[in-house]
This record gives sequence, structure tokens and C-alpha cells, in this order.
Amino acid sequence: MDWIFALLLGYALGSVPFGLLITRVAGAGDLRSIGSGNIGATNVLRTGRKGLAAATLLLDLLKGLAAVLIASRFLPEWTWLAALGAFVGHCFPVGLGFKGGKGVATTAGIAFGLAWPVGLAYAVTWIGLLLSVRISSVAGMTAAVVAPIAALLLGRHDAAGVLAIIALLVLFQHRENLARLRAGTEPRVGSGKKP
Repeated sequence: MDWIFALLLGYALGSVPFGLLITRVAGAGDLRSIGSGNIGATNVLRTGRKGLAAATLLLDLLKGLAAVLIASRFLPEWTWLAALGAFVGHCFPVGLGFKGGKGVATTAGIAFGLAWPVGLAYAVTWIGLLLSVRISSVAGMTAAVVAPIAALLLGRHDAAGVLAIIALLVLFQHRENLARLRAGTEPRVGSGKKP
């Protein structure tokens, strides 16, 4: 039964829609009617409120981190399942009709929780590409792919397995972005374009 508790713990934490809650409280409207309609930090940024986007990013990261740390303390054998649950909860929250975010910030928290050097590799890749190419999807997808590779190089095979699964899910979540990248129509951060 422990595996069920780990999965539910991760899912419950991951499904808290911080982006939606923060924008509503701040009077920025329903995030689902803005830009891509996703509940993550990138879409919050499209409200023009950088502070709200930063808060969303941090909180989405923290819920992934919290799921891993709590599970590692009480259900260590199933930490990986709590991590996966947090990601799935963010992307497919039951309270929002299974329409959530793409999981990039939550994956960062998961990576830091599983092994901080892996989280650091994730963050450096993500932020570095975001600042250089200024395409959020490219930065997020690349960081997600780098994470399991970094875990393997560091000998953290336990973390590498779940991070590889999450990386595949991140790519799936970005399938529309991948199509726009192939078409050369993917917007850059700050362009004000949808999505």
C-alpha cells in the first residue's frame, strides 16, 4: 500500500494549480483564457506580470521538491513514484479537468529533490538556454533531457530512471511546440505572441 500513498502524495502536491490561484488572487483574470491556456509560469508571464510568473515558477518547483523530500523521508522505496506523481499531477490535475501545465518547473524541483547536482545541471541548462535562445520550450525540453543523462553520469541510476520517464512526458507535453519549432513559428520569450 505504500506505493499508493507515495503516488497520491505526489499527485496531490503536483496538482495544486499555483499559477491559476496566484493570477486570480492578483486580479489578472483566468489564466486558462490567456495565451496557451496552460497554468505554468510561461503562460503567467503572458499576463505581463513578471512577479507573478516568478512566484508561479518557484511554487511549481517547490511542489515537485516537496513531493520528493516528503516521500524520501517516510516512503523512501517509493520516492520515484511520488516524483512521477507530482509531475503527472501538475500536467493533469483532476480538479481542472486534467488540463494543467507542461511540468518544466515541477521537474526542476523533482531533480533537485532526487539529487541536487542533477537539479543544478537542469537549472543551468534551462536558464542558460532561456537567456541565450529565448525560446521557453527549447530550454525546458533540453533541460528535461539533460537531467537523466546527468544522473547517469553522477552514478544516480535510481534518479535517472524516473527522470528519463519524465523527460519523455515533457517532450509529449510539448508536442505542439515541437511542431511550431519545425515550422519556424515558435515564439520567443517576450514576443507577446501566443502561445
